[in-house]
Amino acid sequence: MILRSWVRQSHRWLGIILTLTVLANFLMMPFGPPPPPIVYAPLAPLALLLASGLYMFFLPYVRTTERS
Repeated sequence: MILRSWVRQSHRWLGIILTLTVLANFLMMPFGPPPPPIVYAPLAPLALLLASGLYMFFLPYVRTTERS
């Protein structure tokens, strides 16, 4: 139970971090092409969001098969 709540809470925080990095990309565009660290910054939270989201998506299916 602790792992599930930790994954859910980290998924929420990763969503906030992803939003901030995408916002930083858009805020840097009027000043010319953004530097690569800012351009690629959203990829790490996006990958972690994908992993935690897939975990939470398949969790009910895995739990129901364990009970049967």
